Amino acid sequence: MRKALILKHFLVITLTLILATEVQAKLVTKTVEYQQDGSICKGYLAYDDSVRGKRPGVLVVHEYWLVTTDPKEAGRLAGELRGNKPLLRARAQAALKVLSETPMAEPQRLAAIGFCFGGTTVLELAYAGADLKGVVSFHGGLTSPQPEELKSIKAAILVLHGADDPHVKAEAITAFQEAMRQGGIDWQMVFFGGAVHAYMNPAANNRAAGVAYDARAARSSWQYMQDFFKEIFAVKGRD
Repeated sequence: MRKALILKHFLVITLTLILATEVQAKLVTKTVEYQQDGSICKGYLAYDDSVRGKRPGVLVVHEYWLVTTDPKEAGRLAGELRGNKPLLRARAQAALKVLSETPMAEPQRLAAIGFCFGGTTVLELAYAGADLKGVVSFHGGLTSPQPEELKSIKAAILVLHGADDPHVKAEAITAFQEAMRQGGIDWQMVFFGGAVHAYMNPAANNRAAGVAYDARAARSSWQYMQDFFKEIFAVKGRD
């Protein structure tokens, strides 16, 4: 019975404490379990134990592969969360709470990034008013905040998107951009020519279905994210 409960309610999220120096990394990873309204969730905490003191933290939300390798089942599980935004947001908030309470993390310097399903998740986290410096969506499904949510958004938003992604309709892009303008949100959206959905995933290889890895777009996206982090995590008075 416990196994069934875990599989039904699993949400795997990586909780990353980014490197604060350029010393040789001693990467530590460990599994963390937490609960959201009685549901058991699982995350992976990763940090460099050669760094002393607190440092910024990044919540990383995966693609739609939750607890299965079957694409139909993965789609069903992700669809249940996408179709229930309050639950999706609550799950992400629970993971963010774990990160913010990690002793090495600076709770005032947190960000969230996500890929595909994860990109949608971090946008919804921002729309919910999460206390984040910024969020980054990599080839994520684009949703838009409700008008009453615009004043609650604290995070700067960076959307990195394949210009030829057939899974995100033009109307969704337009609606997202218009909402950002109406809310006066600090936002950026970067399009990569020729890139389709899942372009960050080296295992994606079905271009006919609009899903394919693109090394150039992946490299550029990662650099955009790093530059974004430098900006949002900058400490005033420090170069």
